[in-house]
Amino acid sequence: MNSVQELENKLAEPSVGLVKTLADLDGDILILGVGGKMGPSLARLAKNALNEAGVQKKVIGVSRFSSGNLRQILESDGIETIAADLLNEEQLESLPDVKNVIYMAGNKFGTTGREYFSWAMNAYLPGRVAEKYRHSRMVSFSTGNVYPLTPVAMQGTSEDHPTGPVGEYAQSCLGRERVFEYFSRKYGIPMVQFRLNYAIDLRYGVLLEVARSVFEKKPIDLRMGHVNVIWQGDANEYALRSLSICDSPPRILNVTGPETVSIRWLAKKFGEQFGIEPEFIHSEEKTALLSNASESHRLFGYPRVTLRQMIEWTADWVAAGGETLDKPTHFQERKGAF
Repeated sequence: MNSVQELENKLAEPSVGLVKTLADLDGDILILGVGGKMGPSLARLAKNALNEAGVQKKVIGVSRFSSGNLRQILESDGIETIAADLLNEEQLESLPDVKNVIYMAGNKFGTTGREYFSWAMNAYLPGRVAEKYRHSRMVSFSTGNVYPLTPVAMQGTSEDHPTGPVGEYAQSCLGRERVFEYFSRKYGIPMVQFRLNYAIDLRYGVLLEVARSVFEKKPIDLRMGHVNVIWQGDANEYALRSLSICDSPPRILNVTGPETVSIRWLAKKFGEQFGIEPEFIHSEEKTALLSNASESHRLFGYPRVTLRQMIEWTADWVAAGGETLDKPTHFQERKGAF
């Protein structure tokens, strides 16, 4: 993959299954928080699937659009846009009523020192949105951080595992889930709580961070020794297809790749690509933040982009000096301080 445009095109390739799901779906699609890392590609993926299905449905993206030219880019791709601050009650109420809502708004990095803002975005705002869209179905992006660190030998927590968020960011995300659940039960809103663990785009993500550390000969901390990853295009597809399985009370769905990936193994694979011996510090702890996503694989199939393919693409991207977003995942964090 040689350019950002080629990457964007790959991220927005719909599967046959997604085309059918969106063709059968009643109503337009509203994406709240479209301006984040995953929102633009999710919007394009939805639009491409609808185009392939030959159905006339709108994809509407809402964000502050406070800087850059994202709004113009999305509109050129056939996506309608609305500039709004979701915490502004008047602007929230002015949004159109849409049957299908993808909720991507939230705050993670910068939580430490501004915990109040993360709680407002992650736990207060969902209640206001649920009141507004109580007649819609909704897929709400959540995170595997609502689970505790668990023994690596468990191969990740499944959806029925007790929550145990570490740190205020993760606690506020569980707050988001609980608030959405309350309104789902109150109004019968069909929902999916979409617990995602580490989407991968060549411009950001765990693979990029490990690859750059190897390439730049920086030591890699092994204390969080294992992770889950999934290609962002596959994660976005699962989110859109989840509109077809919404339920009340909300359905919980873990979303990530099938592997429990060793950071040490990953670094060595990148080292082979670059001809560089990786440097490590510390040793693997017995626990990690891991999810078992076998239910999402049962529903929607295994991710179309494999781990080996992601590694190859990422190595080529780093070696070529490809564009990055400078948005580290902090996957090494074990105490929840984001």
